Amino acid sequence: MKIGILGGGQLGRMLIQEALKYDDQFYTLDPASDAPCHNISYFTQGNFNDFETVLNFGKDKDVVTIEIEHVNADALAELEKQGVKVVPNSKIIKTIQQKILQKEFYKTHNIPSPDFQVVWNRDEEITMPLPFVQKMNTGGYDGKGVQLIKNEIDLQNLWQEASVIESLVDIDKELSVIVARNENGETKTFPVTEMVADPKLNLLDFNICPVFLSEDIQKQIDSITTKFLEVVNSPGLFAIELFLDQEGKIWVNETAPRLHNSGHQSQEGNANSQFEQMYRVVKNLPLADTDSLTFSGMLNLVGAEGFEGKVIYEGMDDVLKMPKTYVHLYGKTETKPGRKMGHINVLADSKEELMEKLVKVKEMVRVIA
Repeated sequence: MKIGILGGGQLGRMLIQEALKYDDQFYTLDPASDAPCHNISYFTQGNFNDFETVLNFGKDKDVVTIEIEHVNADALAELEKQGVKVVPNSKIIKTIQQKILQKEFYKTHNIPSPDFQVVWNRDEEITMPLPFVQKMNTGGYDGKGVQLIKNEIDLQNLWQEASVIESLVDIDKELSVIVARNENGETKTFPVTEMVADPKLNLLDFNICPVFLSEDIQKQIDSITTKFLEVVNSPGLFAIELFLDQEGKIWVNETAPRLHNSGHQSQEGNANSQFEQMYRVVKNLPLADTDSLTFSGMLNLVGAEGFEGKVIYEGMDDVLKMPKTYVHLYGKTETKPGRKMGHINVLADSKEELMEKLVKVKEMVRVIA
């Protein structure tokens, strides 16, 4: 099959790396000439937000998928009309890429998500009590487009753009669950992972699996995933980001209609990875076993503050000496502060050992220039 991917970043790269054991041709579209996929696929440099560019890219493909949701969904809808398979379908991509539509989707289908108010500009009256979170309707990604408004002073910094104003959850844990559905309606769910964010960068720092949850909390998550896969009405792989509050209630924060940072530890920690699963979804193959094999975790490698230029991975030799530690670099030659450059997966026999190893690896390696 000729499989087209909108976006040529690290998610597409790892999908292609996993799928190279099968027999398909992969084509990628990305605005950056040196995108991580440029040298492992049939690469086209171009704007995946431009209608004609996406249409021309996809029209001769058997299937088109995405590794970033901020693409031209109208062009994908036109490709569907022309008989090209789009995974996930253009309708759910368009819904999820707009925070307003995404929140209304949860409300319509009784999927628990924090209370919200829609505002189209900063001059509208806000009825949500302080503190609250402002999320830009479009363009938010990797912690961008989200800000916490704590008090009257912060109100002066409200963004002008159309936004969701969302009530603040008293968070105990941030969780993620990755679910998949193929065209035949078969579904699979990965074990829940816990996400630990870097408070400065607002990016995922550690990801750990499994998470030991009470029977009630697991039932809430199972109910959400079952309902979501039922109403989404599309093949695809979806990362559902969750809040567990201090009272034991689960809330959906947001959903990514694609491969996700919170699933990277599945590469070595699960019977099959999210990338294997995504390939099977795209091809409409039987879905893969997702069981956890052991305790597993992931550490993001991001560009260190104060460094910009040709990348150097300081301390990597020491990391490579550690047992059950796996390095995944993204093929990016230039680093800058906060840029995702790779990740390291770690396996362990207990949660305590896992956290010790993750903290040790974080102290050992720096991404500098």
